[in-house]
Amino acid sequence: MNALVGEKMSIITPKAQTTRHRIMGIVNDDDHQIIFSDTPGVIKPNYSLQESMMNFVQGSLIDADLILFVTDIHEKFDENDVIERLRKTDSPVAVLINKIDKSSEEEVKNKIAFWEEKLNPDVIFAISALLNHGVAGIMGYIKEKLPIHPPYYEKDELTDKSMRFFVSEMIREKIFKLYDKEIPYSTEVIVTSYKEEEAITRIAAEIIVERDSQKNILIGKAGAMIKKVGTYARQDIEEFIGGKVFLELFVKVIPDWRRKKNYLKKFGYDD
Repeated sequence: MNALVGEKMSIITPKAQTTRHRIMGIVNDDDHQIIFSDTPGVIKPNYSLQESMMNFVQGSLIDADLILFVTDIHEKFDENDVIERLRKTDSPVAVLINKIDKSSEEEVKNKIAFWEEKLNPDVIFAISALLNHGVAGIMGYIKEKLPIHPPYYEKDELTDKSMRFFVSEMIREKIFKLYDKEIPYSTEVIVTSYKEEEAITRIAAEIIVERDSQKNILIGKAGAMIKKVGTYARQDIEEFIGGKVFLELFVKVIPDWRRKKNYLKKFGYDD
């Protein structure tokens, strides 16, 4: 979605299940308004947080006029929930085979043939979002398929999410990139204060973890790791808002928060 919208709306990490929310990115031109809805990847949920993530996916499948299924050129698929959900939808499905810059021409041809057989989609695009290769063709296809309808949002709107949300996502992205094993998946980031002053924006955020041991790992020896998270996140936030930022991070333990619906609701996840 970032390549299609032209802005970094969704965080990107090498780890699976990075996206947790449904994030909308809005693109306008003189004759069109395109609302992209980026969702978590489809998984079989094991706890309440993942159930909420799959609710975001299902909601998007129901109200979408067009489905763009983005898959990695080297991603493996058998008969699974993803394919089954796509087969059942009434909306046109376009398969986007990404990262073709990391594959041979033969691999691309084989993957296209695979998806033609497995899904028989409306169209297949072989792209490289990193190099912006093939993205323009996708936009042309989308505009052809869009139904005629008055715009849902004002022309100057870019997303339905707040600045606090994007700040929390930038911090969470650094956690996913700097920590291994269960730490990224056990954390949630909540912006508790966001104050815009004339020369600087002051932000305070809580990083929620499930156990004291995770808190100790997150902070690191003499606070070295949490300082690194804050430094990298602050740099991204400053670039995003175009100004100086003072960022404070605190770590809080809430045992098993991923399984507790009251906390999930508080953190912005649907039942």
